[in-house]
Amino acid sequence: MSRMRSLATCIVISMGIGHTTFADNRSDFDKWLKQETSSYQEYRDKRDKEFTGFLKKQWKELETFQGLKRDPTPKPVKMPVAPPPPPEPRPTPQVKIPEPQPGTPTPVPEVKKPQPVITPPPVVKVPPIAPPPKPVVIKPVPVLVAKGSPLSMHFYGQKLKFNYDPKLKVRLNSRINGNSISNHWSALSKADYEDLVKQINMQKKPLELNDWGYASLVHMVSQQVNPGHPTDQALFDWFVLTKAGYRARIAYDDNNVYLLMPTMQKLYGAPYFTFDNVRYYAVSFSGGKKRLGRVFTYDGDYPGANKPLNMMLAHAINTLPEDKVKTLKFKYQGKTYHIKAEYDKETIDFLNTYPQMDIKLYFDSKVNPATGSYLLRQLKPLVEGKTEEDAVNLLLRFVQTAFKYKTDEAQFGAENYLFPEETLYYPYSDCEDRAVLFAWLVRNLVGLEVVGLDFPGHIATAVHFNENVKGDALMYEGKRYVISDPTYINANAGMTMPNYKNTRPGVIAF
Repeated sequence: MSRMRSLATCIVISMGIGHTTFADNRSDFDKWLKQETSSYQEYRDKRDKEFTGFLKKQWKELETFQGLKRDPTPKPVKMPVAPPPPPEPRPTPQVKIPEPQPGTPTPVPEVKKPQPVITPPPVVKVPPIAPPPKPVVIKPVPVLVAKGSPLSMHFYGQKLKFNYDPKLKVRLNSRINGNSISNHWSALSKADYEDLVKQINMQKKPLELNDWGYASLVHMVSQQVNPGHPTDQALFDWFVLTKAGYRARIAYDDNNVYLLMPTMQKLYGAPYFTFDNVRYYAVSFSGGKKRLGRVFTYDGDYPGANKPLNMMLAHAINTLPEDKVKTLKFKYQGKTYHIKAEYDKETIDFLNTYPQMDIKLYFDSKVNPATGSYLLRQLKPLVEGKTEEDAVNLLLRFVQTAFKYKTDEAQFGAENYLFPEETLYYPYSDCEDRAVLFAWLVRNLVGLEVVGLDFPGHIATAVHFNENVKGDALMYEGKRYVISDPTYINANAGMTMPNYKNTRPGVIAF
């Protein structure tokens, strides 16, 4: 407003005309000033007026990159079975020395050297495992909008309620282009969006949402506000996530609008654009993959919206669980074990929306406490008191044989890394899924360091033991890690799958 008053003063000084003419011009200027002031007041944020103008003229046509690919080496369709270990050598029979006859010289007894003291290998002592936590029901957030449309929805089992300004229900009824999208942003920016953003933000902590969980919540709200209108949903996602401080852009073609967002971690299989060395991925909240060709987009960020999505799953989201149980069977040293694995279907549904990421993030992810506690408490008595090698071999046999093998291409039609909870849920798993689950079990039950091993077309693991374990191993950061492959059926620690015997793998530290 001060800028406009200064402009008015400059106009008065520079006119240098008669009183009547000045009055007429002053009247015209007052009308213009009133119109401009009213226009600015229609926007709840001054940035929106400038951004709306920017959107009308900054679109350019680009060809998308169709998505990064992981290791192109095909995976084995069938896993090999390790040969049985050689039989233990039989003890040498003792030869009975006859008693000496009378008159025979008594032999001089041989002086035996002292035998070295052999320290027994350490045994596993599993720390106490917390019982499964009780489900936490999320309480409704306070209603911040006095007059608004009520919105009730389920977010992975939790029932949430919001109120929102009906002006946020904006339809893109004209052809998709820069002008119509600019007008759409303008209409949203004149609604009372702040209170809805505050309500969504208030759910972040009780739901324990990471950035992907937060963006998913925004999208579910968008689906409720704009049911059956995917274009309006994408524009709503773009607007709200931008107002929440995230870097978000959109692209469009003749029929669709696509949400683009940068991430702190590399994504695979998602189309993307690169602006100033930053990849903006076309994200999907359904778990599906988008196919983009030539589209129109813009190069510029909304002022103050500078956060990329951090895809790290540092803790499980707070679902209202839908618990399911399956029985897993395996044999070890001639004994059969039956393990009941519990998983939360709501968590599975959330994880299914995740884009595909680097394998390291799956090793780093935190398992749902209820799922993890249930499984660990059953496996704990099986490994406790065993040597580290024996305990690791038992866990190897569990992961190798209690789960059926099938490649991702055969099960899902595309590469699809699984979190540990998903490995428990789906009927099949392949090498990287088992490596992630096995590493989590060893760290939590045996307390040993584990690294991932990246062979061409295959992921395995290696364990750093406190005892001397024979077999194949590699040195990493001054420590000896024994290869322990949870996909090589019946293989013990120290055995490398034959196809990779002479291949040095990359190390995945986590």
